[in-house]
Amino acid sequence: MDNQRAREIISSLVMANVTHNGNKVYMERLNEPDQCCVIHYLNDPVTKINVPVSSLIENQ
Repeated sequence: MDNQRAREIISSLVMANVTHNGNKVYMERLNEPDQCCVIHYLNDPVTKINVPVSSLIENQ
């Protein structure tokens, strides 16, 4: 995924089907200078992690 698409997903009212390491995630915010995104796994909404945007996959 790239920063532009990450920005679109985060600002959308509709939740996109995005995975990180094969697990579904919710994208919380984008840190564009670092090209990273704060996410949490859907099965663990409390733990937030910062991952490279390029490691996120949008599934159709």
